[in-house]
This record gives sequence, structure tokens and C-alpha cells, in this order.
Amino acid sequence: MSEQMWWRGAVIYQIYPRSFNDANQDGIGDLPGIIAKLDYIASLGVDAIWISPFFKSPMKDFGYDISDYRDIDPLFGTLADFDELVVKAHALGIKIMIDQVLSHTSDQHQWFLDSREDKTNDKADWYVWADAKEDGTAPNNWLSIFGGTGWTWEPRRQQYYLHNFLSSQPDLNFHNPDVRQAVLNNVEFWLKRGVDGFRLDAINFCFHDAQLRDNPAKPKELRQSIGFDEKNPYAYQYHYFNNTQDENLGFIESIRTLLNKYPGTVALGEISSEDSLKTMAEYTQGDARLHMGYSFDLLTDNFTSGYIKQVVESLESRVSDGWPCWSISNHDVQRVVSRWGGYEAPSFAKMLFAMIASLRGSVCSYQGEELGLTEADIAYADIQDPYGITFWPQFKGRDGCRTPHPWQDSQVNAGFSEAKPWLPMSPDHIVKSVNKQELSADSILNSYRHFNAWRKSQPAILYGDIKMLASEEPILAFVRTFQQEQLVICFNLSEHSQKTNLDLSCIETFEESNLIALTEHNLLSGSLKQVQGNNLSIDLPAFGCFYAKI
Repeated sequence: MSEQMWWRGAVIYQIYPRSFNDANQDGIGDLPGIIAKLDYIASLGVDAIWISPFFKSPMKDFGYDISDYRDIDPLFGTLADFDELVVKAHALGIKIMIDQVLSHTSDQHQWFLDSREDKTNDKADWYVWADAKEDGTAPNNWLSIFGGTGWTWEPRRQQYYLHNFLSSQPDLNFHNPDVRQAVLNNVEFWLKRGVDGFRLDAINFCFHDAQLRDNPAKPKELRQSIGFDEKNPYAYQYHYFNNTQDENLGFIESIRTLLNKYPGTVALGEISSEDSLKTMAEYTQGDARLHMGYSFDLLTDNFTSGYIKQVVESLESRVSDGWPCWSISNHDVQRVVSRWGGYEAPSFAKMLFAMIASLRGSVCSYQGEELGLTEADIAYADIQDPYGITFWPQFKGRDGCRTPHPWQDSQVNAGFSEAKPWLPMSPDHIVKSVNKQELSADSILNSYRHFNAWRKSQPAILYGDIKMLASEEPILAFVRTFQQEQLVICFNLSEHSQKTNLDLSCIETFEESNLIALTEHNLLSGSLKQVQGNNLSIDLPAFGCFYAKI
């Protein structure tokens, strides 16, 4: 594919810099630490790295509250370190994507410090300000994702300001064209420094309803929404007015116009709305909006073949020419091997990555997924996440998926840092450290590498269409098609062996003599038992995978 299309079918490795590798031994990972591990990253066979925020920040939300979009927080290094990272990554064939948190800033950003002073300064209309109701209460019923009202009173202006997240993360007013241009200028600063793309945090939150209409209540039986349940009052509303406004489409088109000036760069949007798949389809439609989008639909606790099939088919029915990016783990949710069953068998972790990396689209793979890391158990005294502190003990926050990466089992803190890490190193992770898995040819790590290498040779997986096949739980099966090549792919999502029959009558060109079971990629554990007409009988062991070329 052309340079402009490198992202189609790409595996994007997400790095949470605080927890990846600490070069200056202060207990917090940094950019020089990433540079030191670039050879390791290259060995994984990934196409790009996405680095979570490293910009100047008071760290109330660990970098997602930015006080200076154009500089590096001293915790992580310097601009010179970032430039070195870009050069060395590119020399290894690795693209660089960085987070851009556009919908809100830190309350320590100079824009907000100016805006809050009065109603007449140059930045007065750069944030979402509103008068109190007659009784002094907030302007409307909008809530913060992190709990409680989405409004905070500012005595200097005698007004409330909006924050969809922490009160220290005030929302920018994207209805103001000066704000939109200033945000785009900040994005371009990093394009000029050679980045290859952006992961756009909460991109559907940029615009709010200008009339500040109340969100309607959500019936109790529907409050089990993606990412939120009755532990969080955020689930009590339909969030029709505090995000995902029509005006946002024009803004993301402006982002695409800017990126088009820098050929080969790409925008990946994080989308969480009342109908995230619908929004993802809208935001990636045509060639004038985002290149890719991902939602939280596979970041839930729902692990059944029926649910995965439903998500894929629902997106495919809407997305037309858009391109999805799939994720089953990231820095905001429980690690997938724990969330989807907690099975100890290495074959479980191997199967999960093969499954997500075989769907149509690109893949975001979170650091530690290649090791099969489980969710770490964090004591209350060690909790850092404000989300977890607020909702403890019903919800323990996001720290359990953010603990340090284990490099060497025999070193202090598993080689992450000689100093006390900002979060404790999990004992369960030390036994899965990189150096231990390097020694085993069939480890999760080496299977991850082998699968990525094999996947690059399969255009049907990288670029092809997808058609889900009829199957019973716990079997997930589909066909990937690109030009004249077709792959039949099947997974056993259970810890018990399964026999399944697949009807391939939907494949017009199917001929038994052209069916070749693929075993060379060192992941296959299923076997073709019998072919009768259009029916394939397959034996799959626990967490087995099967690939066949037609």
C-alpha cells in the first residue's frame, strides 16, 4: 500500500510513558526510557507507537490535563528527547503517533487563567461559561464522567464553567472560531516536528449544545451503558447535549484538511457516545474526516462470540468506506485477560490478540498485551487515579492496568526503575517479564511477534472485507476477502475443546480442492476434520485458532 495508507491494517502499540521504562531512575517512565527500548518495540513487528500524553501538566489526570501543548513535562524529558525519539523510531521503520487532548485543558493553562479573570479579556469566551440559575445552582443537569456535576463555580467571574471530566479540566468553547484555530495551530506544531499521526482523545466532546439544554433521564433498566453503570450517576442520563454535536463534524474536517498538508499522517479518534458505532461511522466517512475511529464497544466485560459478532456486523452495516481501529485493552480499562475471564493458559492471551488482529481494521495493542499481563491488584494506599479514589471500593480506578512494564525478573522493580515506581510492580507480572519470555519459543511474547510477522504477509487480513459466518457459542468465525484471496478464520473463545461445522455456501468461489489449512504461523491449534460440500468440520482445542485459505 502507498505511504499515505500505511495505517490501514496497522498494529499500533500504545505506550503509557509513566509506566514503560524509566531512564533517569526517578520511578516514572520517560521519553529516554522509550528510546532505550525502541529495538524491543521494533522486534514486536508493530507498525507504529501511540504515546499517551507527555506534555506539561499538573498531572491531576496524569497528563490528560495539559497546561502547555507545545512543551514536554520535565517528568518525561525535553523537546530534544522527543526529536531524538522520532528520528530513531523512523530509522527502525516505526511510525510515531501522539495523544492530542483537544476538548479541554488543565485549569493551569494560561488560556484558562486569563479567561477566568473577567468577562471582557481576550480569552473570556474561550471556555464554556454560564450564569447560575436564579437559585444559584448549576446552569443545567450535565454531569462529569468522574462523578457529580459537570459545572464548577468560579468566584472571579461569578459564573460556572463546564468540565466533562475533572473540575481541573475545563472544557474549551469550540463555538469560538479563535479557539478552533488555536487548537489546530497546536496540532500543527507537532506535525512540523515529524509525527506521523494523532490519537484524538474524547474527540466527540469538543462541542456542546449552545442552548445548554438538560440531558434527559435514562431509565434504570438501560443504565448499564458502555464504560459506566449504576456505580456512577453519569449512567443516569442520555448524553445528547454535552457531547457529539453536529458542529463537531466540521471541526474534524478541519483536522483532516490540516493533516492533508502533511502526506502520510493520520488521525485516530477515540469515540464514546450514546451510539458509539454510529458516531464512529459518521466520523470516518469518506476521505474528508478522521482516517480511523475506535469505540469502547470491545472494552466491556461482554466476552461472547455473539456480542463480538454483533459489534462487528453493526459497525460494518454503517461504516461503508470508513476504517475502524479495534482495541481490547488500554490505559482506561481492566486488562483484557482479566476482564474476559482471567484464564491462566497462555493460549488464551495468544488467541485474544489473534482474534482482534484478524478483524477488518487496524489494531491498538496496549503495552503488556504482548506479555499476557493481568490486571494488577492495587491497595487503596497506593491508588493514584482520581477516578478510583472517588468511587472506591465499588470501582478501584484505572491504576491496575497502568502498573510498570516488567523487563527483567531478577532486577529491582523488574528492571523498570531503581527507584520506587509511581505504582507498585505487580508480583504476578514479574514472572511474565520480557527476559523470561524471550527464552521460550512458544511464549506469549514470541507468539505475538510471530503472528505479527505472518499477518503482514496476508493482504486479506490487512486490507480485506469481512463477512461473519453463522456459528454457535463459543465459536467466532468469519471470512476475510481481498481481491482473489479469501481466508476462513475461526476461534474457540472457551477453555474447553469444541467441534464446529461452518457453512461456506456464502462463498461463491468455494471449492474443496482449493482449501489450504495454514499452520506456518505457529499459532494454529485447530485442525480441519472434514469437508463435505460447503460444510467444514473443525476441531478446536481450548482457545484454539484456525485459518484456511481458499
